[in-house]
Amino acid sequence: MWKTFLAFVVKEFRHILRDKRTLIIMLGMPIALMLIFGYAVRTDFQEAGFAVWDQARDQHSQMLVERMTASGYFLQKATVQQKEEMEQLFRQGEIKVALVIPPSFGEMLEKGVPTQLQLISDGTEPNTATTLLYYLNSILLTYQRDLSEKRFGPLPPPNISIEQTMVYNPELKSTFMFVPGVITVVLMLISAMLTSLSIAKEKEKRTIELLLISPLPPLLIIVGKVLPYILLSLLNGLIIIGMGIAIFDMPMHGSWLFLILSLVLFIMTALSLGIFISTKVNSQQTALFASLLGLMLPTVLLSGYIFPIESMPAPLQTISNITPAKWFIIIIKGIMLKGIGLKLLIKPVTILAVMTFAFLAISWKNFKIHL
Repeated sequence: MWKTFLAFVVKEFRHILRDKRTLIIMLGMPIALMLIFGYAVRTDFQEAGFAVWDQARDQHSQMLVERMTASGYFLQKATVQQKEEMEQLFRQGEIKVALVIPPSFGEMLEKGVPTQLQLISDGTEPNTATTLLYYLNSILLTYQRDLSEKRFGPLPPPNISIEQTMVYNPELKSTFMFVPGVITVVLMLISAMLTSLSIAKEKEKRTIELLLISPLPPLLIIVGKVLPYILLSLLNGLIIIGMGIAIFDMPMHGSWLFLILSLVLFIMTALSLGIFISTKVNSQQTALFASLLGLMLPTVLLSGYIFPIESMPAPLQTISNITPAKWFIIIIKGIMLKGIGLKLLIKPVTILAVMTFAFLAISWKNFKIHL
């Protein structure tokens, strides 16, 4: 009996070792997840873009900006001369914070008079704004300590405080960050995953041949399969946006027409990904695995939805650029929170459109080969 059982176990091991797909899932997926989570899931921040409005232009203000840059937490993107320039950089998404240094900053430090800096932060990412404020406070404490050690005489130690101002989200509501993310995840789940499963199911049960011999051409068959998901996904997106506005006070500063068109564009991108996956697999199980690992994980981890992309290693930042969710979150935050239009969002809109056409073209080619 035990010999029979041992032979059965050995047979199962050999079966698993011969099945490359199972081996990849069992051994490859834990390694991939460990690397992705280890590098992507970070709460710290590196090289956050910032602008400086230096009204003092003295030695102390220059030293402070140099210390911010040398810390590795901040990366200076611009020097501005007026408030409108800062607002434009925030609207374009070029900077996360802006530092305003008052006139006579160095003179007040030398005299021991308390002085105040203004830190203007992008409130669309509350966690990032809070973290960057903590970094700047730490830099200021070190700077003040170094100044105190160099001083002689009865002058009081330098006293620098920070007045923080939030744009687009003054109350630092986390829902302003999570609502766009939830919309993205839901649309990707319904549009891409369910579409790939639906077509893979037809292929697995071999009912696809019955559809292909119907009077409808293959293109209309595909359109007919995905059209219900377009309408349902759009309805879901509008429901989530409506709940965010009605229940969580999510602002809507931009154009409703532009928002709806952007929803449709992202849905089409997700659908094209789902169709592409379905042309590459022959079973629902494989389609589910490919959708979860290839779409859902990047959507959650590499889109900037929860974790800042700027804090990730360069390879993951590059991968994030081919993640449709990243560009859609930029679009929806720009429309709803910043009230900007197509002119400033032309880059993410173009990228999503190119991705959609590319995946549809590849899928159509694969589908013709399958036929």
